[in-house]
Amino acid sequence: MSASAVHSLWTTAADPIDKIDAPNIEYGQLSPMLIVIGAAVIGVLIEAFVPRKTRYYAQLFLSVVALAAAFAAVVGLAARGFGTTKAQIAAMGAIAVDGPALFLQGTILLTGIFVIFTFAERRLDPEAHGNRVDSFVAQAGAVPGSEGEQAATKAGFATTEVFPLALFAIGGMLVFPAANDLLTLFIALEVFSLPLYLLCALARRKRLMSQESAVKYFLLGAFASAFTLFGIALLYGYAGSVSYATIADVVEGNVKTVDPALADTMGNDALLLIGVAMVVMGLLFKVGAVPFHMWTPDVYQGAPTPVTGFMAAATKVAAFGALLRLLYVVLPGLRWDWRPVMWGVAVITMLGGAIIAITQTDIKRLLAYSSIAHAGFILAGVIATTPDGISSVLFYLAAYSFVTVGAFAVVTLVRDAGGEATHLSKWAGLGRRSPLVAAVFAVFLLAFAGIPLTSGFTGKFAVFKAAAEGGAGPLVVVGVLSSAIAAFFYIRVIVLMFFSEPKADGPTVAVPSPLTMTAIGVGVAVTLVLGVAPQYFLDLANQAGVFVR
Repeated sequence: MSASAVHSLWTTAADPIDKIDAPNIEYGQLSPMLIVIGAAVIGVLIEAFVPRKTRYYAQLFLSVVALAAAFAAVVGLAARGFGTTKAQIAAMGAIAVDGPALFLQGTILLTGIFVIFTFAERRLDPEAHGNRVDSFVAQAGAVPGSEGEQAATKAGFATTEVFPLALFAIGGMLVFPAANDLLTLFIALEVFSLPLYLLCALARRKRLMSQESAVKYFLLGAFASAFTLFGIALLYGYAGSVSYATIADVVEGNVKTVDPALADTMGNDALLLIGVAMVVMGLLFKVGAVPFHMWTPDVYQGAPTPVTGFMAAATKVAAFGALLRLLYVVLPGLRWDWRPVMWGVAVITMLGGAIIAITQTDIKRLLAYSSIAHAGFILAGVIATTPDGISSVLFYLAAYSFVTVGAFAVVTLVRDAGGEATHLSKWAGLGRRSPLVAAVFAVFLLAFAGIPLTSGFTGKFAVFKAAAEGGAGPLVVVGVLSSAIAAFFYIRVIVLMFFSEPKADGPTVAVPSPLTMTAIGVGVAVTLVLGVAPQYFLDLANQAGVFVR
């Protein structure tokens, strides 16, 4: 056959193709996410092209400016009514711009700014070879204890890659609670998980423990991601779409036209129930709910403390946002199936976190189990399935994130020759040696315990009230009992700090730079303001409590 004949076969046999429409992207409404991801990309370029001496300042400046600009963009969107009357689905159905999304994005961005301050802290450790050092290893690729690592430390290298990594993680966290289809949800999950796996491995002291924590987190996180992806595949088989609204319509039986290729599998309840179970399992892993919590204490203990604070605060906010959207937007028609399971998860999470925390001797592990118990308290609000349930969870997450960042920032200050003194016995008598630091930490512990006049009390009250009104009274009783158990170990730490004799060889409290002081100061201020005068913020959460579909 001649070449021209072949060519005519190629050209005449094809049907005329319809014009492909260009996607319509609302850049203004996506601006908070685009600013942060764009800054993260610029941060990578800074690592490549800016001289090593000036990288730290360039990265710090870029990170803070980008997060502040993104927060301003969130406030601008909320002021123009995108959280209430103009709430809509943007980016071809991939992202929801509504009250809960904007509220949680604002919380993540504000938390992110103060987390970046703790990342940038360089005054806590004594200078090494005439150079200031931070919490992160001098050269991430060097084997712990090797000549390469010693040479990098001597040369005064700094791991400034942590700033773009944190920005990528924050970018993923901004997309996660706003995702409006399952594929966007999964991509956001990976975008914020992968930088966190890396950040966990970069501690300057206790390198092997830090790397072990990163490997544990990575392996278990990979399993959780695989479950999530498998669940997404099953839900696609069930509904013929990954869009939240379409899946919700199929669940509720409102679908008019059915794709013939999917007619056999659509409406198969086994696919729906197994798929939902797998996706929710992936989200509960990120939240740190029992029985998917096994990574939490080890990773919190091994990771650099600023990273632990970042994970404990921001990841919880993002993951609960995604969980709320999935249960309230996609699965309201399946409420009778998921509520009993969530009841069980919430009960064992509250009790498990509170009881196991009593046995801990390391302050970071204690705060890890405390965060597990808090995941249980927040789940009580999720189970309420009322508008108050949404707004109470939003308020709790905002209050909790600031307390957490502040508490972990205080942990970085208490140090001995080996770095941070995280063993509880070393905190004995801290109130006599450094009354201000002990008092600040006591405020955070009282907020965790939910004592009145702190943000923790207001948050717990809102969540338990919503749960009780939503018909989950017995759950509230379990929650109050768990709070009482939890209060025991928080107050035990306060007693240890103020009523024990300080040891002669006890740790010292390092004087931080203004960066960490700001993070701790804002944490205390927010904790007290949300405890004493919470009404404005409760109203804000109330206004933001309506999902768009």
